[in-house]
Amino acid sequence: MQLGVIGLGRMGANIARRVMRHGHTCVVYDRSRDAVAALADEGATPAGSLRDVVAGLAAPRAVWVMLPAGDATETAVSELGETLSRGDVVIDGGNTLYKDDVRRARKLAPRGIRYLDVGTSGGVWGLERGYCMMIGGDADAVTHLDPIFSALAPGVGNITRTPGRNGHDPRPEQGYMHCGPSGAGHFVKMIHNGIEYGLMQAYAEGFDLLRGAADKSGPADERFDLDLADIAEVWRRGSVITSWLLDLTSDALAADPGLKKFSGIVEDSGEGRWTVLTAVEEAVPAPAITAALYARFRSRQESSFADKLLSAMRKGFGGHVEPKSGS
Repeated sequence: MQLGVIGLGRMGANIARRVMRHGHTCVVYDRSRDAVAALADEGATPAGSLRDVVAGLAAPRAVWVMLPAGDATETAVSELGETLSRGDVVIDGGNTLYKDDVRRARKLAPRGIRYLDVGTSGGVWGLERGYCMMIGGDADAVTHLDPIFSALAPGVGNITRTPGRNGHDPRPEQGYMHCGPSGAGHFVKMIHNGIEYGLMQAYAEGFDLLRGAADKSGPADERFDLDLADIAEVWRRGSVITSWLLDLTSDALAADPGLKKFSGIVEDSGEGRWTVLTAVEEAVPAPAITAALYARFRSRQESSFADKLLSAMRKGFGGHVEPKSGS
C-alpha cells in the first residue's frame, strides 16, 4: 500500500521506515528538508508540501499526520480536508485530545473524507519493537488500512497468549485494535498515558525510598546501603512488578547510578492532564494518576532523585530530553 506521512520527528520518521520495511511505499513531508532527505535516501518519495504528499498518492489516499497536538495538527488536518477527495483517509497518530477528533471527523464527513484517530505507543523503540495502536473511526477505513496497521504492530512475539480468547477480535493479540467511533482511539490512549504517569511515579518513589535507606534516622543496624541497579535488575527476573519501564530503570541505573546526567525537571505532554479532567467529568476517583501529575508540576520547582528517575524513564522510552531550565 501507499501511505503519506507528515511529520518526521522521533516517531513519524520511524513509522515511515517500519512501513517501508514491510514492503509498502511512503510519500513523506516535514518542514525540515534534512528529515525529508534522510527518508528519501532510504526509499521514501520526498514531498515539498502537504499538497505534494496528496499529489504523490493514488486514490483512495491515506495520510498519517504525526505532529504535536494543537495548532500544528489542526492546521495540517484542515489543509488535508481541503485537498483530499471522497474516500480518502486522514490519520492522526499523535497525542490529540479525543474531543478534537470527534469535531474533526464531523467536519470532514460531509466531504466523504474519513478520519481515524490512532493512539500510538512505542516511542523511539517502535521501529524495532513495533507500535501498540488504539484506533478510533470508521470501521471500513480501519479494515482497508489493515496492511499498514499490521506492519506497524509488534505482533504476538514472545508474549504468552491469553487463554479463553477464542471468538475475540484477533487484532489486539497483534498489538492493535479498533476501539470504536471517532475519538475512541485517542480516549483509550489518553487513559493509557495516565496509567503510565502513575506507574512511573510509583517506581520513582520506591527507588527514592531505597536510596534513602542509608541515611534514614534510627538505629545504625536498620540503615542499608543498597545497590539500586542490582535491585532493579533482580526485580526484572520473575517479580510481579516487572515491566518495560522497569527495564528502562535498570538500564538508566546501570549506566549512571546517581543519575547525574538528569536534572529531574519532568515535563508533561498533556495526556495526564486530560486524564485527570476526564476523571472529574466522570466523577471517577483517580488519586494515583492525579498525584503523579502534580508530582511532575512540583519537579519544576525542586527536583529529587525520584524526579531524575522519571526523566531517565521518559528519555528511555520516548527520547524526551529535559528542558534546560524549569521554565
